[in-house]
Amino acid sequence: MPQASWAQTVVKGKVTDANTGDPIPFVNIMLRGTGAGATTDFDGNYSVKTSAPADSIIASYIGYKSRTKKLEPNKSQVINFQLEEEITTLQEIVFDAGENPAYAILRNVVRNKDKNDKRKLTAYEYDTYTKVEIDVDNMSDKFRERKVIKKITQVLDSVERIAGEDGKPILPLFISESVSKFYFRDSPQLRYENILKSKINGLGIQDGTLITQFVGTSFQEYNFYQNWLNIVSKDFVSPIADGWRLYYNYDLTDSVYIGDDFCYRLDYSPRSPQDLAFTGTIWITKKEWALKQIDAAVGRQANLNFIEKIRIQQELEPTSEGPWIPVKNRVLVDVSELTKFSAGMLAKFYTSNKNVVVNKPYEPSFYEHQIVMAEDARQFEQEEYWDTLRHEPLTETEKNVYKMIDTLQNIPVVKTYTDIIKIAVNGYYYTGKFHLGPYISLFAFNNVEGFRLQGGAKTSIEFSNKWVFGGSIGYGFDDEKVKYSGFVQRILSRERWTTASLRVRSDLGRVGIDDESLADNYLFLAAQRFGVFRRGYYFDESRFNFQRELFRGFTQRTAVRYTTFKPVFSFGYYENPEEPASSAILNTYETAEVIIESKYARDELFIMNDNERLSLGTTRWPVIILRYTHGFKGVAGSDFDYDKLRMTVTKRIRFGPLGTGYMNLTGEYVFNTLPYPLLSLHLGNQTPIYAMVTYNLMDYGEFISDRFASLQYQHHFEGLLLNRVPLMRKLKWRFVGTANVIYGGMAQENRDLIAATNSNGEETLPVGFLSPGKPYVEMGYGVENIFKFLRVDFIHRLTYLEREPDEPAPRKFGVFLSFQFTL
Repeated sequence: MPQASWAQTVVKGKVTDANTGDPIPFVNIMLRGTGAGATTDFDGNYSVKTSAPADSIIASYIGYKSRTKKLEPNKSQVINFQLEEEITTLQEIVFDAGENPAYAILRNVVRNKDKNDKRKLTAYEYDTYTKVEIDVDNMSDKFRERKVIKKITQVLDSVERIAGEDGKPILPLFISESVSKFYFRDSPQLRYENILKSKINGLGIQDGTLITQFVGTSFQEYNFYQNWLNIVSKDFVSPIADGWRLYYNYDLTDSVYIGDDFCYRLDYSPRSPQDLAFTGTIWITKKEWALKQIDAAVGRQANLNFIEKIRIQQELEPTSEGPWIPVKNRVLVDVSELTKFSAGMLAKFYTSNKNVVVNKPYEPSFYEHQIVMAEDARQFEQEEYWDTLRHEPLTETEKNVYKMIDTLQNIPVVKTYTDIIKIAVNGYYYTGKFHLGPYISLFAFNNVEGFRLQGGAKTSIEFSNKWVFGGSIGYGFDDEKVKYSGFVQRILSRERWTTASLRVRSDLGRVGIDDESLADNYLFLAAQRFGVFRRGYYFDESRFNFQRELFRGFTQRTAVRYTTFKPVFSFGYYENPEEPASSAILNTYETAEVIIESKYARDELFIMNDNERLSLGTTRWPVIILRYTHGFKGVAGSDFDYDKLRMTVTKRIRFGPLGTGYMNLTGEYVFNTLPYPLLSLHLGNQTPIYAMVTYNLMDYGEFISDRFASLQYQHHFEGLLLNRVPLMRKLKWRFVGTANVIYGGMAQENRDLIAATNSNGEETLPVGFLSPGKPYVEMGYGVENIFKFLRVDFIHRLTYLEREPDEPAPRKFGVFLSFQFTL
């Protein structure tokens, strides 16, 4: 018998994406003319052999163009593929007789969720390895002709090597690796990630501590057993959600062994292309009806901005107790180019989980902090050391990424642009031990100060990781007054976040702008320095603040504050309101007060940024803040005794297919008689710009209360309604609804305190009050995502429509614009 009849053709290789260079799992490999075939593993590798004659090999997978390459018969060889994307969607499957056979499989998947969902475990933990890479891609010819890019590509003369011989060139910006220990327990639901080692290489990265906390596995967790998955702040419906039939079409295309598991392969696509739903393939085990593998993609047809594609690939394995846990995850977010002169961006995430232990929960105190980075996490970055930590070795592409980033960091023009971008993002210019800024407060213009210039600085963690010093100085060219602020903060504990700070300042403010309530809204506080100060005032302030996280989610704050009030508008109050005819009229006052505030946010996530602790918000639970304020008369010249009680509840409410709501409930009660600037001034809006924190059809200072309860609510329907209108569908507009309601009032004693004239005999600015039992109500509707940035709101005022004597008629209807950057 001739040797060719028994010699084997053996082919090995790897399949990668031509655009990203990433491996493609689940690709079908066939040797033409034979029955031999294989499927690529999660890392894109395959191996196939045959004794039958074969002259070519084919690689094919849904969403990609098939490719065929020649073989050399009867020998071992390596053949790699790079596949290009093909924009296709599944057509609706029509069955002439009987139901779609995929439906019975999906019913069994839903029926067995309780057995297979990892959330049914009382606890689990595992070792995890995470890799993150960010690149510039889709570099058009016009983009590459720009002077800055030319200077870069002249140095990186082999930029094409990253994506490979058949791929498109990409420019790497950032790559990181981390090794962590991840823990989860249920009842109460708590999680904790201990980042043991981290390696970061990227443009503009000095320290990497903040980024290290973002690249851990905590931000790469996706559970398709949930009905809805939150990705890039949007909620996507899972292809195995309880209501799967409402959202997807399915096609049972194959049955195959994956390892030891016999699986059904189902291809799926959204019933409505613009819904926040996936297109892809799932593999379901026949024995447990569990999710074995999933490939889920969201394309440009979905109602998302700036996103070319999102892709999630996942491989799961059963635990010793039954439920399945992802052992490998790959996530790709492809950000589209905004203009023909710009480029796109790729963000790639990979995680691998090993050594899974289940149903051995620790005490709740063990999960006190959600993300903790070991002190020596960044101390060992040698390549040989990391070879022992990685769950699998770096690819040649990834090794080249490290080399190219090292080269980029040394190009002068790159250093310059990196500094500019960091200033724009952070608001400060970094100089080592100091941060100069913030730039958003550099200048302002208003009717009191005229043109105002301001500069400031604060120390960085390189100066001290326990002490923070900062300050600013400003000058108004019309009022010719110097304004200043200075602070010192002592970080007493990072483990259980504890700080003590002292601040002094002298500045110009507006009645109704509460720095305490708006402390985190830096943009709003900076923007309010512009325009007309209808009720402006100068003030001096000294404040001591102490806060401590007593236990997870609960923070206690105590502050002592002294302030002065010197109005630049016509204002007066009676020193003795019981005898107004003989009473002196006062224009200024001083206060000394103590503030005791409790904040409870059960699942609020924090990360450390140098000497600051940043909140990433809550996932499921509301944020509740209770504040008590007491004023001391006679202390440091203070003029009043008073007590105030304020409560705020904020929550993001997820309604699944109905969109997302944002609720802010606030209530306050002032127990004493005080001049109205010390009461609750409801913030109006007389600009054409919509603002969620204001009442948009209320004039400035129109209503003031000493007791009130308010609701401010926005509901974003995403594409729920307008996606169903044929002409609107392509525009990707989104419907939004709003409601603002205040129940409030003012005691007669506080009304009697207000003088009709100031001490100079000038008529004071009028003040309005809410009637008991009659709320202020404004409701609206609007469209957002016009040209991706513009939002238009139509607001109707439903109450307090009567015109007061000598007062302009209230606005009953208004059209407001706003600009927003949302996905």
